[in-house]
Amino acid sequence: MNLTPIDETEVAKVPQFPLFREGAEVILGRSLEAGEIVMPVAPSNREMFGPRGACLISDGPLWVSDTGHHRLLGWRNLPTQDSQPADWVIGQPDFNHEGQNAKGKPGRSTLSVPTGICACGEGLAVADAWNHRVLIWKKLPESSNVPADFVLGQAHFTENEPNRGNQAAANSLNWCYGVFCHQGKLFVADTGNRRVLIWHQLPEENGQPADLVLGQPNMTSRDENGGGTPSASSMRWGHDITVWGENLVVTDAGNNRVMIWQGIPTENNAPCAVVLGQKTFDSVEINQGVYLPSAKSLSMPYGVAAADEWLFVADTANSRVVGWRKPPSILSLQGAESHALAGQINFKSKGENRDFGLPKRDSLHWSYGIKVWGNTAVIADSGNNRVLLWKITK
Repeated sequence: MNLTPIDETEVAKVPQFPLFREGAEVILGRSLEAGEIVMPVAPSNREMFGPRGACLISDGPLWVSDTGHHRLLGWRNLPTQDSQPADWVIGQPDFNHEGQNAKGKPGRSTLSVPTGICACGEGLAVADAWNHRVLIWKKLPESSNVPADFVLGQAHFTENEPNRGNQAAANSLNWCYGVFCHQGKLFVADTGNRRVLIWHQLPEENGQPADLVLGQPNMTSRDENGGGTPSASSMRWGHDITVWGENLVVTDAGNNRVMIWQGIPTENNAPCAVVLGQKTFDSVEINQGVYLPSAKSLSMPYGVAAADEWLFVADTANSRVVGWRKPPSILSLQGAESHALAGQINFKSKGENRDFGLPKRDSLHWSYGIKVWGNTAVIADSGNNRVLLWKITK
């Protein structure tokens, strides 16, 4: 482990990440006091356990996937104070209960390991990973336990078998962790099937099949890396999705890389144009095969977000966020160094909370997800059981 104390003279050498250097403006979740240890916490209207995703819509509402408590927490408006309590909960009878599917059977408002979450049309979509489904609300929920309107991956809300108890298909899901909506299209990271599914229009009925698949040659295949060696078209653990400019971006966490296509693919199994984090399309090693990271390497990158010219990647196992600035041609990004850094004092550091100490306003511990709305980055700092609201500076 890298236990080197922080040298403040090194801080000035770090490329400026377009976030306030002072760290998060608002921290949601219970703050640790000196001497306390990060542990699973009892659910409440402010305490979280391993949050993995968040979705800020304008200046509110804010919805967070409180993954370990198997629920969503909602704030009516953009929180302005540390540990501000949530206004709403979905997935549990109240703020003080937890458990997969509320310790019952799956239904229209229950959850089991919710992860990815995004605005979807006028509503909301959630990757309900361990129920092997995506829940969609046609309108944004504005109270607790609003039932979802329809479900993808399953024929009915009461079912939750992986791939509907059968082989992979255009209408089934298996450990789906990511969901993203863009210009009327829906994208789902169907992680357990090692693929990304695309609906050309927002689905409108239960179990509606996807139109296109990436990462596999067809809708029934689910082998790791398409059954072969890693390539520009294969995936091992696709996890999160965004669109940067007009280019599709997918984090392939199991191959320790980020895949970027030129435009939005229109054919099954289309190869990406560029990978970040690896030198070549067939390279997959953690931090490119060495212990310490670099500006070019990644270790299990789970989250991704685009904001104007910047692409932000939650480099989860390195407990950091790295950023690439968009060049005139994305092809020049192949294997390129990242241009900015947050959570660590230099590109060779990867310690949790930098020095394995208490969380700080600008430190990270298994940064799992990142999303951006306007000038606010929302970071799911999963290992610290908190969500950071970090203002982006231009």
